[in-house]
Amino acid sequence: MTDAVTTPQSEYIQHHLVHLNNLGHKQDIIANFGVVNYDSLFWSILMGAIVIYFLWRAARRATTDVPGRFQMSVEMLVGMVYEEAKNIVPNEKSRLYAAPLALTVFLWITLMNSLDLIPVDLMGWIFRAVGLGADHSDPLYYHRILPTADLNIPMGMSLGVLLLTLYYGVKIKHVGGFVKELFTAPFHAHGVGALVLAPFNLLLNLIEYVAKTVSLGMRLFGNMYAGELLFMLIALLGGAWVGADATSISLAFGHVLAGSAWAIFHILIVLLQAYIFMMLTLVYIGLAHEGH
Repeated sequence: MTDAVTTPQSEYIQHHLVHLNNLGHKQDIIANFGVVNYDSLFWSILMGAIVIYFLWRAARRATTDVPGRFQMSVEMLVGMVYEEAKNIVPNEKSRLYAAPLALTVFLWITLMNSLDLIPVDLMGWIFRAVGLGADHSDPLYYHRILPTADLNIPMGMSLGVLLLTLYYGVKIKHVGGFVKELFTAPFHAHGVGALVLAPFNLLLNLIEYVAKTVSLGMRLFGNMYAGELLFMLIALLGGAWVGADATSISLAFGHVLAGSAWAIFHILIVLLQAYIFMMLTLVYIGLAHEGH
């Protein structure tokens, strides 16, 4: 039997799953903090810069007169995010920072997720057209355009949310109250019982922080990674063309039909995942203000 790893189809997918990094090849272990994925950094920073420019331009062009469509769209988006923050984050001062953060997160993740709608091989064609990425010796032979399908990006963002929840937990409850809650909640007791339950309360609280952080990042990564894989599988249908015969024509038709259908459905996933990450960011910040 033929080893699936050596088939052209598997080689095609594996090639597209390798990042442009400082190794020059696929990362061989799960956790390697010496690896830098330049493609993920470039595209995530670029999308973040576009979000900043978009919001800066909206603020600069804002007018009290009859607003244009651009201003109305931004105002509706800002109003939607602020209403969500108002319902979730109880502290008004904290809300002044949480709402802009949620808006930025939503737009940033939406733009990063939208990169998955670009045809899988388009960037490779562009690089080869300008003389780059033709073989292993070229710097752009490996390149992934979707930052949220790189676990480092979603987990980095979720770690940022974790730091914010810890910050607001200490700020609202002060250091003494925050530390006390780690040892006295969720199981409350008095006297000797409190001492006995303290290690279990601490363990449960630490597990809760870790679980929320991991689930927040893994949810975004898992959905976008699966979507990227599906686009690659659909691309293989078009790559099966061998001539004007019935099989090739059927595969080409299936490639166009499946690709179009999945792209349309993927628009919902792009927006939904950004919205979920935004809402969970607000929920976690809101929970940091509450006591058990």
